[in-house]
Amino acid sequence: MQNKALRRVLENFMFVATLWATAQAAVGTPELDTPQVFLRGIAYDITLNGVDTGSTAPYLQVGDRIYPGEISAPGFVYKNVVAGDESRLSLAAQAEGAVLVATDVPVIPAWISILPPLLAIGIALIIRSVLPALMLGLWLGAWALEGMTPEGVVYGLFSSFEVYVASAVANPDHVTIMLFTFMIAGMVGIVSRNGGMRGIVELIIKGANSAKRGQLAVWSLGLVIFFDDYSNTLVVGNSSRSITDRLRISREKLAYIVDSTAAPIATIALVTTWIGYQVSLIGDAITHLDGLSMSAYSIFLNSILYSFYPFMAMLLVVLIITTGREFGPMLTAERRARSTGVTAPPVKSSVGQDDEAALAMKAGLPPRAINALLPVAVMAGSIMGGLYITGEGDSVSEIVGSADSYRSLMWASLLSAFCAVVMSSAQRLLSLEEIVDAWISGARFTFVAMIILVLAWSMAEISSELHTAEFLIANLGSSLPAPMLPASVFVLAAFTAFSTGSSWGAMGILLPLVLPLSWAIMGANGQSDPEHYYLLYSSVSGVLAGAVWGDHCSPISDTTVMSSLSAGCDHIEHVRTQLPYAVLAGTAALLVGTVPTSFGVPWWIGMLGSAAVTAIALRLLGQPVEDYHSEQ
Repeated sequence: MQNKALRRVLENFMFVATLWATAQAAVGTPELDTPQVFLRGIAYDITLNGVDTGSTAPYLQVGDRIYPGEISAPGFVYKNVVAGDESRLSLAAQAEGAVLVATDVPVIPAWISILPPLLAIGIALIIRSVLPALMLGLWLGAWALEGMTPEGVVYGLFSSFEVYVASAVANPDHVTIMLFTFMIAGMVGIVSRNGGMRGIVELIIKGANSAKRGQLAVWSLGLVIFFDDYSNTLVVGNSSRSITDRLRISREKLAYIVDSTAAPIATIALVTTWIGYQVSLIGDAITHLDGLSMSAYSIFLNSILYSFYPFMAMLLVVLIITTGREFGPMLTAERRARSTGVTAPPVKSSVGQDDEAALAMKAGLPPRAINALLPVAVMAGSIMGGLYITGEGDSVSEIVGSADSYRSLMWASLLSAFCAVVMSSAQRLLSLEEIVDAWISGARFTFVAMIILVLAWSMAEISSELHTAEFLIANLGSSLPAPMLPASVFVLAAFTAFSTGSSWGAMGILLPLVLPLSWAIMGANGQSDPEHYYLLYSSVSGVLAGAVWGDHCSPISDTTVMSSLSAGCDHIEHVRTQLPYAVLAGTAALLVGTVPTSFGVPWWIGMLGSAAVTAIALRLLGQPVEDYHSEQ
């Protein structure tokens, strides 16, 4: 009995102790959530956690300024905290004369936030090597987050690697993309070794027996795989490389075609993995807009009519192919490929430069296209099936828009590689050892690209920590006349995506800001009626299309890297050859499409005008490339 009583006392004691520990954890230690560094003149929201929200609201003293607190679970928030001319900003949360918690944060000039991505981009274009450029940009960004102090140079070097690179690798979505890429590349290695890729070449070569027809086939395949940009990029590039090599089409041209169909079609098609993300951002942004009764999806659909750049990017590809005219570095690349048969650029420094022998077909095997077509079909079907399984909604667009695209890609890549393994084994084309070796040979070519992707993701995180987008918005997004808003938003989105290397990042940052700004400006100018909704649609498309444009021009963009990877093209050469074409399409879309329609010109006139200017500019700038037929 005594033991039972003692046990009961101990259990009660432990129960009370647990309740006390839980209560203490709920309140916790007061902690100020501040940015790692303040940009001078940029407003921040500071949160105070670990304080009972039922007590008197603490205030925040910043230098000689006082900020009142607002309840925001699980603590308080202090809005629009701005740093002045001081080099370090002292912050102290106080209540009833007592300091709850205090800290100080370094302050740097706001313009420094744009230097890391600009340094990375500039050095990459100058030295034609993106790895050291990205490392230097990361180092500068990490140093800026240390307050640009002398000792911060050393700390920044270590933190750029152990904090930001490690964080990029540990991100589950990033890991998914890397595994998906490895699996797809490994599958390509298997179907190359078992004769499937050679079979596709011989199948398509019957109809695509010239460089022009081959390029049109690649472009058409890019439009068919419209539901996801990553799938589009990797499948089209990898499956088309042998064909374009046979037809003496440069790797730079293949990378350009792949890059200029993947994201543009994904951002305007009605059923893609982009839709859920874009519509959810629009929906969140319009929640508190008084007087606007349209649904987020309806706004998105209407904005497609004003998305001039994606249409011009895809149109320019067709015009270049059908006219046989090129300009800039691409002209040199295409003439080299046609006249010498050397399709890969001479630079051997970055992404996609491969050893053709490692992916060559095993001697003595019959070239069967089905051995490559079936794994690709399994992957495409598995992606659509995965999107349907993981999505919810009453319509196809709702299901795909809400689906988990990362899980779908993982499932599809695994099944496609498994299909290639089974077919090679069942037909006794390759032994198990040869299958493993072929998979490794295909996957290892992605290694450098994965390093660049990780560094690009790290740069995006650095830019987020430095509030680069907030700096751009504060300087470029001030009060504007309503008709100039869409064009300004387009340029701002393009520059943000160019600097950060992420079109989705630019969309996520700008849409919540641009939509309320557009609605406010429209209301201030008496244009908030449905007759002037074109300004709203054009502003939304300005963010979406501008982000894609900046992404296409950026050497630190993940889709640009993956296009280089899938096409087997040196990354910097892909950027150099694509940039003039992206600038042409973007300029025509901006000046002849976005600007006139912002003043009330119908969207279809802007579309036709942009197309006409694009075609005329190509005629004036381009020169013909002699067309060599491949050896049959």
